[in-house]
Amino acid sequence: MAQLARAPLAAEAVRRIDAIFDAERIINGLPAEQRVAVRQAHVAPLVRELESWMRAARARMSRHADVGRAMDYMLKRWDTFSRFLGDGRICLTNNAAERALRGVALGRKAWLFAGSDRGGERAAAMYSLIVTAQLNGVDPRAWLADVLRRIADHPASRLHELLPWNWRSLDQTNAAAA
Repeated sequence: MAQLARAPLAAEAVRRIDAIFDAERIINGLPAEQRVAVRQAHVAPLVRELESWMRAARARMSRHADVGRAMDYMLKRWDTFSRFLGDGRICLTNNAAERALRGVALGRKAWLFAGSDRGGERAAAMYSLIVTAQLNGVDPRAWLADVLRRIADHPASRLHELLPWNWRSLDQTNAAAA
């Protein structure tokens, strides 16, 4: 904290970013449509103010300033950063992804001998599919079994239906059609 006291611009940036996180905490767990509505009403103005403040502060400092370089980093990626404002499915942080990858880090030694680089790539792809299913509240075994059973006859133009966030088992699909 002593370092922030000597860098008032950094302290102000942290204060503004904290306000955005505070507003986001309130909507965690809400459906995507509600998150977007709250973001547009309450979070977007904070994000716009942060951007304006950063651009004005950056214009007044040396291009070699450490805080300025940090601002440059964020401002160059502003569109990517602010994408969460228009899509309620996007989280402000990547905490969920990092928690999901914790198992990968813990199992790294066990997977050291995947047989080959190609085997390691396949293992990583499978792990990604399994975790994606889990993050979408889908049983990975049921999803993989169903998708592998259906994919050969499934039209390529409708492959998006088999993605974990869109997936409905064949039983669910038949029940809905009946």
